[in-house]
Amino acid sequence: MRIVRRRVVWVVCAKRQLQATPEAWRQNRRVSTAETGNFDLKKYAKRGDGPGRSGHRPGAALGKLFDRLPPTAPEAEMSLLGSLILDPGVASEVIGIVHSGGDFHSEAHAAIYDTLVQTYDLHQSGDLVQLVDALKSRGVLEEVGGADYLIQLAEAVPSAVNAPHYARIVAEKAKLRRLIDAAGQILYDAYHSGDLGPDGARDVLDKAERMIFDVAEQSQSVDAQLLRDLLHEAMELLEANEGRAVTGVCTGYYRLDELTSGLQPGELLIIAARPSMGKTALALNLAEQVALSGGHNGAPAACGFFSLEMSKQAVTQRIMCAKANVDSHLYRTNRLGEEHFRKLIAACGQLGEAPLYIDDTPGLTILQLRARARRMAAQHHIKCLFIDYLQLLTAPGSARESRQVEVSAISRGIKALARELNIPVVCLSQLNRGAEQREGHRPRMSDLRESGSIEQDADVIMLLHREEYYHQGEAEWLEENPEKEGLAELIIAKQRNGPTGVVELLWDAKTTRFKNHAGRGYASAHADEAFDAAPAQSYNDPPPQVPKVTFSPGAKTGPIANHRDGGGPDADWEDEDIDDLPI
Repeated sequence: MRIVRRRVVWVVCAKRQLQATPEAWRQNRRVSTAETGNFDLKKYAKRGDGPGRSGHRPGAALGKLFDRLPPTAPEAEMSLLGSLILDPGVASEVIGIVHSGGDFHSEAHAAIYDTLVQTYDLHQSGDLVQLVDALKSRGVLEEVGGADYLIQLAEAVPSAVNAPHYARIVAEKAKLRRLIDAAGQILYDAYHSGDLGPDGARDVLDKAERMIFDVAEQSQSVDAQLLRDLLHEAMELLEANEGRAVTGVCTGYYRLDELTSGLQPGELLIIAARPSMGKTALALNLAEQVALSGGHNGAPAACGFFSLEMSKQAVTQRIMCAKANVDSHLYRTNRLGEEHFRKLIAACGQLGEAPLYIDDTPGLTILQLRARARRMAAQHHIKCLFIDYLQLLTAPGSARESRQVEVSAISRGIKALARELNIPVVCLSQLNRGAEQREGHRPRMSDLRESGSIEQDADVIMLLHREEYYHQGEAEWLEENPEKEGLAELIIAKQRNGPTGVVELLWDAKTTRFKNHAGRGYASAHADEAFDAAPAQSYNDPPPQVPKVTFSPGAKTGPIANHRDGGGPDADWEDEDIDDLPI
């Protein structure tokens, strides 16, 4: 009898709700016209006349799908609201599952839920009288069914103990409805891809991926963990890293690794400098060295590189010349000699084995970059990501306010990407002209261009500085400061989990390569005297050796094969020999 009585109450509640809010309850799906552009999905799906359909017409099946009601759980929605009315104390647990009234299919239920949550926030309680008063003050009491309907919701639930269970059902159905909404929008965009230009299909794919990931992100929630469990994980990590000086991704610059212990997972690292200081060159050097030997015990580590400023071909040329120690200007002007070719072939043999993935898509938004980075991580399991550079990204939604707000949104998005993928993300950034107007021209964190939020979001900020750049052609200055010729300073101005300091590198402008400094290489920003007194051998250990990589199978005969197998320098070169390069 109790079960029958409860079923009757449900029917009465549903009938009253239908009479009170016919629009909310008769709405058989939640694909908004604003999102679909008044596109009739049922009409279009029934046509089934799209390209690529041979022998079958799935459009009719799609039409039947859109005739169906979307996934809903009206009984769970009513039970959840009844539980909250009976015991407002369960709201603190329910809010973590059902984030807003938008998770309800019924607009009336959504209004009731939002009002309940707001009342609980204000008073840390919320009985039926307070709820009725709050709905009345909003002017929606009669629209949701009146006080009688609220009473029936409370009477239909014997206890609030199952409120979290009801909330999970409501949240699950909301997730499915969002997926259906996304599918409808994707279908509409696919049919109208011609309006987007020659790259319409690619734009539709990027948007589709972004929408699906957005649905997934909305449903993700991480519960708090007990400190005891976190301590256990920390000790396991400590044991795994026992005996390792570099616990993160090895950069190949042993002074930098000494200071940072490598590039750490989940961190956002900013490399900032004025133009022509070598930001891109440093990022490419880092990416190459990480890909070749940045993993544990010098193993290769897959690496991604987003180049928003240079083409893939230009990036490849720079990496080749830097690795081969060949003048990049000679490469561009096609004035290479036989020795240069031999070096380039050897470099290609090593670089051909490097798991370095380059994306040169221009004009990316932060959402598009995050979608592409997720795809790259899923397909290639990258351990590190480089972005060249931050100011070339856009955040269309924030751009309407100001450039500062837009850059803030971009930096937050990149930081969230590092946390999400749990890999280090190295992002280049421009500095303003403040350093050039300062004596000594040394950059500061305050010189970061267009937004102070970069300082807040970044875990590590490195400022690249070459004083020699400001004294080009001044022979007298070079005579007075011979130790600064070719010297580059990587100033670690911020490190959230470590010390600040200065890493000294050597800059080779012809090959666009930064090399390890033979001197002390690491200088504290606050204790130079201590380093001057330190034993020389503690800062002059030999750099880690990059493991030799064998050549890929190539031509068995000919001049290039002779060079690969140890042939002499007198072999003749022919144009067709270039095809035999082992890459």
